[in-house]
Amino acid sequence: MANEQIELPEGYRPTMDDEYMCNRHLAYFRAKLLEWRQQLIEESQATMDNLREEVRDVGDEAERATRETENSLELRTRDRYRKLLGKIEQALNRIEEGEYGWCEETGEEIGLARLEARPIATLSLDAQERWEMRQKQMKNK
Repeated sequence: MANEQIELPEGYRPTMDDEYMCNRHLAYFRAKLLEWRQQLIEESQATMDNLREEVRDVGDEAERATRETENSLELRTRDRYRKLLGKIEQALNRIEEGEYGWCEETGEEIGLARLEARPIATLSLDAQERWEMRQKQMKNK
């Protein structure tokens, strides 16, 4: 895709001075998503290395319980990372397909500020709020 060759100026941030989701915007968010993906992969690898290197012969019951709690927390974090990595891949695919930055529900702009805060967002703020209300209503039934 064309946005792969675009060289962005140092410290570039998308603004509404450019057309929404122009090649510069797409290149910026693609780079942001790729960097986030790399960080998550490195952290996941570190978690797995820690779990592999850990000595299983732990002295007393309390220490063993503490270690198991820590391992459980690390595995939950790794599972969260795995889900995030899937969402990052979906966002990268939306960039390639020309759908990134547009609400899946309404087709409206998601908005630069929202994407800056949550680059994997697929819904505009209004659509997200409606979705959350529906979830809350279903939960209360």
